[in-house]
Amino acid sequence: MTTMRQAAERRGHEVRQLADRPSKRHNAEDGRPAMRAHLSDIQVRDSANGDGLVQFEGHASVTETAYEMWDFFGPYSEVVSASAFDTTLARTGLDVPFVLGHDQLRRIARTTAGNLQLSMDDAGLAVLADLDPTDRDVDYILPKLRAGYIDEMSFAFRITRGLWSPDYSEYRIEEVDIHRGDVAIVGYGANPFTDAGVRTSEPNENERAHALLALALAVGK
Repeated sequence: MTTMRQAAERRGHEVRQLADRPSKRHNAEDGRPAMRAHLSDIQVRDSANGDGLVQFEGHASVTETAYEMWDFFGPYSEVVSASAFDTTLARTGLDVPFVLGHDQLRRIARTTAGNLQLSMDDAGLAVLADLDPTDRDVDYILPKLRAGYIDEMSFAFRITRGLWSPDYSEYRIEEVDIHRGDVAIVGYGANPFTDAGVRTSEPNENERAHALLALALAVGK
């Protein structure tokens, strides 16, 4: 198995400049496509205004946290900068759907529809969505979220600017474009910094304890 040091040495000989993007970027040695998933403090609760909707909160990406990725040469460390989303989130007419498993036909909210809000907070890319429980995909996913069977998020994006460290062992994503990408609920993402707690508007003690334990374990990794 190629070590990170060996991969960095090969990369240093082959990559033309530090600003070059990773070649054949993926999230495991077996070559699975890259999906960005980070610490996801997911919460599901009934909407407070009595409109029958379900409110979803989570994080599709955590910034300034290193995780392992792979490219053509082997493993490397990757970090998303805290400012990476600034330009794309400020875009007029930003179109980002909220989907299941990166399936564009399983959309459950969308920024252009007004029921999905994306913003930055101290953790990273925050997702806030109002979901219709009569939607078949929402009805399908809610019990799995509440039971903790599915507890990770991800986002589809395009790297517009990034930089390798001088020794080519770490790649920092400095800017991304998520217009016409997506934020998604996924089974497994690329990053180990993923976990979730789910609750209704009146969580019981077991749900609260599960959420706090899951979040503590994820942060402590």
